[in-house]
Amino acid sequence: MKHLRASLGVGLVLVSGLSARAELANAIQAIVNDAVITYHEVESLNQQTAEMVVRKYSSSRSLLETKLSEMQKENMDKLVEQQLILREFKTAGYSLPESVIDDLVQETIKAEFGDRATLTKTLEARGMSYEKFRQQIKERFIVEQLRLKNISQEIIISPHKIEKYYLDHREEFKEEDQVKLRRITLNKSSDPKAPDARRLAEEILERLKDGASFTELAAVYSQGSQESREGVWYNRSALRHELAEAAFALNPGQYSGVIETPSECYLLMVDEANKSHYKPLAEVRVEIEKNLRLEERNRLEKQWIDHLKKKTFVQYFM
Repeated sequence: MKHLRASLGVGLVLVSGLSARAELANAIQAIVNDAVITYHEVESLNQQTAEMVVRKYSSSRSLLETKLSEMQKENMDKLVEQQLILREFKTAGYSLPESVIDDLVQETIKAEFGDRATLTKTLEARGMSYEKFRQQIKERFIVEQLRLKNISQEIIISPHKIEKYYLDHREEFKEEDQVKLRRITLNKSSDPKAPDARRLAEEILERLKDGASFTELAAVYSQGSQESREGVWYNRSALRHELAEAAFALNPGQYSGVIETPSECYLLMVDEANKSHYKPLAEVRVEIEKNLRLEERNRLEKQWIDHLKKKTFVQYFM
């Protein structure tokens, strides 16, 4: 937890640092026709999305910096796109009754805050007025509705396109060798009074050779999890080398000899095994169709946004 908080702190510093030049140069980050996007708006959105990026990439500072920089650009693009869509709403002569906005506000309060008192406290903590909160809900609704209106929701992906994608990306659907494995784990100990793990493993192996049940012996002796004693599916790459080498040399129903590592001794038994194979098209068809539909929707949305940009004055101050 301390590591996560420290990483998050570094991430937020990086976000602020990456934006510092813009703040010093000008509080305005972009102009979309007559609408202004400020440094504060961009930074607020950055702060909302930074934690997720930091959680994912905190193991590498250089990669984290790159991803935070990409995040900032994406957030700027989101704010510009929002203003483009709001301007389209205005210039097209659309209107939104105040009663609709009132209903949306009440629904949002109930869903996100529970009651008005909690909303008030939250807005105070954020330094946001109720009017600004209400305006944000209105704008969010307008953006959502215009996206629905201008980007087709009835995107049809042909069977031929799905099949072509499957053939062109077949390696994405390759499954590794797999085994369903039971394990008896015996931890080594520096305590002289503790049983010697290697000697105990050899004794258990002899009992297996005499016909004892692997499951029963695992329940008595194994210091691993109950799940590992009862059987877990593993890809070859998910097992440490010594265990993988032994496990994938066994046939279902067979058990291994004693496998010793610096800290444990193991006995393994294979319940089931699956050889490396490609998932059949029937198994992945829905997944492929979903991905292709999303790709096409993103293409149509980009096409629409590009069209809005062509007829709107947009200037960045970065």
